[in-house]
Amino acid sequence: MAKEIIGYLKLQVKGGQANPAPPIGPALGSKGLNIMDFCKQFNARTQDKQGQVLPVLLSIYNDKSFDFVIKTPPAAVLILEATKKQKGSAEPNRLKVGSISWDQVKKIAETKMADLNAFKVESAMKMVAGTARSMGVTVSGNPPWENN
Repeated sequence: MAKEIIGYLKLQVKGGQANPAPPIGPALGSKGLNIMDFCKQFNARTQDKQGQVLPVLLSIYNDKSFDFVIKTPPAAVLILEATKKQKGSAEPNRLKVGSISWDQVKKIAETKMADLNAFKVESAMKMVAGTARSMGVTVSGNPPWENN
């Protein structure tokens, strides 16, 4: 018989750097989960993504066991990586902090495609461009779907 899921937990952890210190330890401890078991499994599965912020969705079962799914890095983190900035603009409508090209937007959209609610890469590109705009990052050039 399948185990009964009693809850979910969402975390954002840097790849290969999970440790029992806050915020991971208290979040898992409050649910009664084995903290070190999670840290060892997570670090083993994210060796190749060292230092990248990765969202994790934990499924918690009634016997205090768990499964987790590692998602792709948030679009905002990938945009900041592309612009080589530390953070977005405090006033995105007035202060622009950088710009990225549509080729970079396409690369980010293809990376995020598995986690986005989109069927076409163009739709995913529009989502990424919207995230960039809300961070104060301009997308330079014309969108590829307008170049007819």
